[in-house]
Amino acid sequence: MLKKKWLPLVLTLSLAALAGCGQTESATGSQGGGTSETPEAKTYKVAVSQIVEHPSLDATREGFIAALKDAGIVEGENLTLDYNNAQGDSTNNLSIAQKLAGSKNDLVFAIATPSAQAVAAQVKETPVLFAAVTDPVSAKIVASMEKPGANISGASDTNPEAIKQLADFIAEEMPDIKSVGLVLNEGEPNAVVMADRAEQELGAHGIKLVKAAATNTSEVQQAAESLVGQVDALYITLDNTVVSAVDTIIKIANDNKLPFFSSDRDTVEKGAFATVGFKYYDHGYQVGEMAADILKNGTKPADLPVAMQEKLDLILNLKAAEAQGITVTDGMKGKVQDQENNLIQ
Repeated sequence: MLKKKWLPLVLTLSLAALAGCGQTESATGSQGGGTSETPEAKTYKVAVSQIVEHPSLDATREGFIAALKDAGIVEGENLTLDYNNAQGDSTNNLSIAQKLAGSKNDLVFAIATPSAQAVAAQVKETPVLFAAVTDPVSAKIVASMEKPGANISGASDTNPEAIKQLADFIAEEMPDIKSVGLVLNEGEPNAVVMADRAEQELGAHGIKLVKAAATNTSEVQQAAESLVGQVDALYITLDNTVVSAVDTIIKIANDNKLPFFSSDRDTVEKGAFATVGFKYYDHGYQVGEMAADILKNGTKPADLPVAMQEKLDLILNLKAAEAQGITVTDGMKGKVQDQENNLIQ
């Protein structure tokens, strides 16, 4: 009789205990390995607007992405990258900027002056960074280098000292050069700014700058050929139109034994003789570090001064020198600080 009397009570207590265990396991599971109470990992969406493909701008983009990766922001894991290339077309460039203005991005990265100008005019809320921009103040992208203002900052890919150092090198080491030909797209503000600086710095040494216009890449060859017989050397600035067709200038320089100077390392690696500059990969990496600060820490672009390239070095391509009939002296080599990396064999 006692067993029958206590049986319902024992069953009730057993069921309650089982229920309690089940709740504990459920709570433990949700706290330990479940997702209901674990914060979701932060994800990011970054859009890129690039005016055209060429080695310097591509290297800038690669450096930018590498810096994000090193900061734990990895494409395919927690980063969605929306890459847009205008292929050198101003209409495409504007359309890309308008598209990005209507998209939900955590940050927009604009590569080169035309892209940065279009994005700055269209994207007003999303943080914006730029790179490969020669003079962001003159281009009216930022209010000032120290206090860019609004939602935009970035890094300039030039330092006035670079042009001066290159002009000094030409005057000191190649005194037979009395005139330099420049292929120039005057529709690119950054190229015009650098052309004016080059004219001033070369002029200080009595060297004349002769310009030949090219409004698009298909005109670069003809413009360069028009300079043959008029000048003692060739030179190009950070002119996206011209750099995109630089192979034609290299060939003309080699065929006519004309020393060819450029404003970026990548063009020297391809076949120009000399520049004073830096790696565009490092330039992009610098901006990528700024992007990581914005994305992870909430830093506002307006609080980030526009960066500038401070570490400059003479870069010489010895094979290009041979192709262009240049005798590279010990004095020339002695001006290269990092000879292991900047004397290109």
